[in-house]
Amino acid sequence: MSFRHPDRDQIRIEDVLSALGNPLRLAVVRVLDAGGEHNCSSVLGVLGVTSKSTMTHHWRVLRDSGVIWQHPSGRENLLTLRREDLDTRYPGLLKAIMAGALGDEAAQAVSAQAR
Repeated sequence: MSFRHPDRDQIRIEDVLSALGNPLRLAVVRVLDAGGEHNCSSVLGVLGVTSKSTMTHHWRVLRDSGVIWQHPSGRENLLTLRREDLDTRYPGLLKAIMAGALGDEAAQAVSAQAR
């Protein structure tokens, strides 16, 4: 199986922002942000998602928007964040989104403790 990925110059800001606007997809990107290749099962394990079929749509959205590379390796698919492509197209965007997500998480934790 081979997946279609947009070339770097085909990546569009509206597609990237739409893909990252979903909390589950943003969580996937946060896992991949650590670097390296990750198989789908390991990402699902970190996120606590048990249904692989639920994620098929999310992998496609991330791949089609140019946020991740996805390629088969045996019976698994490997995922990699397209950091270089995203940083070239939109310098600082990914860093800002990751910082914002971390800040939101910290604010939610403080709010939960206050209750």
